[in-house]
Amino acid sequence: MTGWLTEAVPRGRVAAFRTLVYLFVAADLVVFTPWVRTRVDVPGDLYRPLLIGRLLPLPTPDPTLVGVVFWVLLVAALLAATGRAPRLLGWTVFALYLEWMIVAMSYGKVDHDRFGLLVALAALPTAGRARHGDPTRTEAGGWALRVTQIAVICTYFLAAWAKFRFGGLDWATGSVLARAIIRRGTDLADLIAQVPHLLIVAQFGILAFELLSPLVFVVPARWRTAVIGFFYAFHLATVATITISFAPHLVAMTAFLPLEKVRPVLVARRLLTRRTGPSATGTPATDVSAPSAGATMVAGPEPSAGSAPGR
Repeated sequence: MTGWLTEAVPRGRVAAFRTLVYLFVAADLVVFTPWVRTRVDVPGDLYRPLLIGRLLPLPTPDPTLVGVVFWVLLVAALLAATGRAPRLLGWTVFALYLEWMIVAMSYGKVDHDRFGLLVALAALPTAGRARHGDPTRTEAGGWALRVTQIAVICTYFLAAWAKFRFGGLDWATGSVLARAIIRRGTDLADLIAQVPHLLIVAQFGILAFELLSPLVFVVPARWRTAVIGFFYAFHLATVATITISFAPHLVAMTAFLPLEKVRPVLVARRLLTRRTGPSATGTPATDVSAPSAGATMVAGPEPSAGSAPGR
């Protein structure tokens, strides 16, 4: 079990995952959850902190508290995305984002799509330093990714458990999806709803999918990426039909993927090198004169000074 929990992964994968997660945190503040800042306009009597907020305890949000958390977290997340000071910046981002989520979820509605992301933020500071493209394997980084994967799958499995706990089999045989389509459905959802019994079949399918999701850990490695692709397809269908986005969960789920193979910085550098080649920088092209009579040696042009070696 210890070997499975700490299965070594390339440091480049940890670096890519870290950059993606911290950039999403910054985007989350300004795109997905900017409404958290409006919580300070709500009377303090309506603030009902989550259990962790009662245990610490945390103060009732006010404009100063929320404003400081927002700006410090935004700057810290952008700095952490560079990979510098992974422990200091990592713990700072985790603590501030946890407070941001406590403020967001202490007014009557708790979103379960944040669980995997919060676990990732808590685990990443323990992974240590990692550089993009580094093939060296790390067990600490493997542990950070593994616990994030477990949190992602727990989100599915515990969602099914909650359905049985509060709704029983009536959740599968009732009108859950029909109600969701009426409230926030799309034109595609309206077409699907017209097919007899299809929504009931879909509800049974959702339960089966969530209950069987832990099997992703036992399928052969060559099939695991395809299974994760199915998970993403499920959420794509959810957005396309009832406009429910699980963006934080989808970011955390990239812990399953070989992110070290996706290197946007290297691609951008290559494109920049092509655009700023010898002709673009004004370096005169090598003059290849006609060889003199009897010459037999053929030489290629010398590389210009400072040009990157071929890979």
